[in-house]
Amino acid sequence: MPPVLIRITTVPLSLQKLITGQLPYMRSKGFEPLMVSAPGPESQAVMKEQQTSLVEIRMTRKITPVQDLRALWQFYRLCKRYKPAIVHSHTPKAGIIGMLGAKLAGVTVRLHTVAGLPLMETQGKKRHVLEAVERVTYACATKVYPNSTVLKDFILQSRFCGLDKVKVIGNGSSNGIDTRFFCPSQLDAARLQELRASLSIQPENFVFVFIGRLVRDKGVQELVTAFTKLQQSHPQVKLLLVGPFEQDLDPVNDRILKEIERNPAILSVGFQHDVRPYLAISQALAFPSYREGFPNVPMQAGCFGLPSIVTDINGCNEIVRHGENGLIIPPKSMEELYNAMLQFITDKESFVCMQSKARQMIVDRYEQSHFWELLLQEYQDHLKQHEGI
Repeated sequence: MPPVLIRITTVPLSLQKLITGQLPYMRSKGFEPLMVSAPGPESQAVMKEQQTSLVEIRMTRKITPVQDLRALWQFYRLCKRYKPAIVHSHTPKAGIIGMLGAKLAGVTVRLHTVAGLPLMETQGKKRHVLEAVERVTYACATKVYPNSTVLKDFILQSRFCGLDKVKVIGNGSSNGIDTRFFCPSQLDAARLQELRASLSIQPENFVFVFIGRLVRDKGVQELVTAFTKLQQSHPQVKLLLVGPFEQDLDPVNDRILKEIERNPAILSVGFQHDVRPYLAISQALAFPSYREGFPNVPMQAGCFGLPSIVTDINGCNEIVRHGENGLIIPPKSMEELYNAMLQFITDKESFVCMQSKARQMIVDRYEQSHFWELLLQEYQDHLKQHEGI
């Protein structure tokens, strides 16, 4: 029987977006993958895309002790039933349930990927709770994989675990990027022109695109404010927002919502399964997030030749090299964001130079197939190590 590999995330969207294509690859290398997450609208799609069964356990992205204990018990029983060789978790809630449940069930290889920490933007008692959760998660894991070097440093500085337990795979990321899929040549030019027309984008427009959840800690408030200021002197600019609002979790304020609704130059298109057409009709990425693990969006944008404006936070400041393939600004600074957006428009020589380097810098460092090979090697090495015990 092939060794069972359980991948667990809090919601199915994470299985769909964080580890795209990994499970068919691991099956081809001799594993029997199984996905675990809470129910969600993406469940059917992710099973089809990953060619893997999904077991649903009700987990939440909030602190819900009673429901969390119920989910832990369900995952423990699942491990007893399937006897996985490896449990590999992503996201904070799935991390503690996956690592603690697997340890209690006697699973020998327990791996946790850290792809951003909500506690970085939390204060007071809630932060203490979230820090305790991280410590328990890492204590139960046999290996912890932060998906950026800066995140690794934060984990060690916070003393969540020791140096021997932490490793960044390759140059970072949770999955690398499929540079052949994220390529302008894969898209139909006529359909792109139809999309431009539907959004009233003209050749003279300079389009900044943002891709992600439209929430406060993605820097959406600063972005909309900086954009409206930029409009005053450069009316040809447009702002394309690709992603869902999450007003129940991390709301943007009413003023920003009203500006998005009333401003004809702000194009909010909601969540999109395929973001490539929106990258293809844009000139630059604006991604002023407060916190990330190792974000896919700047890599995706780079593959389409888009220079990026990102904040000086882990992941972003590794993908983007200031002045080479984009600009790095302090987080939470509307003025610095405005200045960077203005520079993209006014300093054409610098912008064209960054444009010319954007794709190759991603291809050279983050090609997906290489990341998968490195992750497979991690799995094989852990199994051999525990077989020898």
